[in-house]
Amino acid sequence: MSSQGSTLGDIGYAGDDMVVPFQAEGLDARGRAVQLGPMLNSILDRHDYPEPVARLLAETVTLTVLLGTSLKFTGKLIIQTQGDGPVDMLVADFATPDSLRAYARFDEHLLADAIARGQYEPQDLLGKGYLAFTIDQGAHMQRYQGIVELNGSSLEEIAQAYFRQSEQIPTEVRLAAAQLYTMDDGDAPRHQWRAGGVVLQFLPESQDRILVRDLPGGDVPEDIDEDLMHGEEDEDWLEAKALMATIEDDELVDPQVNSERLLYRLFHERGVRVYDPVTVRDNCSCSRERIKAVLDSFDETELAESIEEGKITVKCEFCSTSYEFDPDEFTPEG
Repeated sequence: MSSQGSTLGDIGYAGDDMVVPFQAEGLDARGRAVQLGPMLNSILDRHDYPEPVARLLAETVTLTVLLGTSLKFTGKLIIQTQGDGPVDMLVADFATPDSLRAYARFDEHLLADAIARGQYEPQDLLGKGYLAFTIDQGAHMQRYQGIVELNGSSLEEIAQAYFRQSEQIPTEVRLAAAQLYTMDDGDAPRHQWRAGGVVLQFLPESQDRILVRDLPGGDVPEDIDEDLMHGEEDEDWLEAKALMATIEDDELVDPQVNSERLLYRLFHERGVRVYDPVTVRDNCSCSRERIKAVLDSFDETELAESIEEGKITVKCEFCSTSYEFDPDEFTPEG
């Protein structure tokens, strides 16, 4: 498939764990669509999270890969929630061009109490706090961070609030996650986590139609004047939003309704073009060398407090890999 894009009738299907960039040509909108399967399932199975926690993290991962694959530089996008609810932290970390890692932190007792009371909604589980978008372009570049309150009935709604309040380019987001159950050869039920999402942004070529501010390094064209202001919503954008509102959760997660098929259903009357898909991988950046470098910075007291049964053991919260060290490897800082 060329970088110029292809009409949907000319291509195959990207499949799971592939982000599909697209352009809704007649609506002056661009976006990305994804269905996550084995990659997401690997992350969630590794941690064996309770269902409500896994669902929230799955949606966080989906949002992160949709936005992270738009970055045009070597760096990271980190999306994180911090709240006072039973699920007090969700983190998804995307490193360009294709590496994703994620984990959730929760209080087992508070979560059990919430479930017993029938409080399964995101606002119940996350509590009061914030959702942060962090762009890290490396050691010699300033970090960018945007924050929005956890004020919404879903992660999707909270993300929408972020784009509205930060005067980003007009953006619509749809996210969904679900467990699919199948029967194996021995008639034992198996489950697999799936998630899907679409992000759509209004990017007309006519510069007098839009305020343009993007996540640094994102999809916005470089030659657009960022000082231009957007007034009343454009009719094309209103139509695009109305089409996005027709997306059902099951369309986003159903393996029989792939991203290209969904995009055709949404935008074929106005024209839609897709571009080369971007693979996303379950790939943690931890290593023995990185963790040793952190331990090397510990003072004598910190090292002593880290020793258990004669060794120092560090477990990566993202990938659950454990690293063991002999305390004699380290020379404490004075």
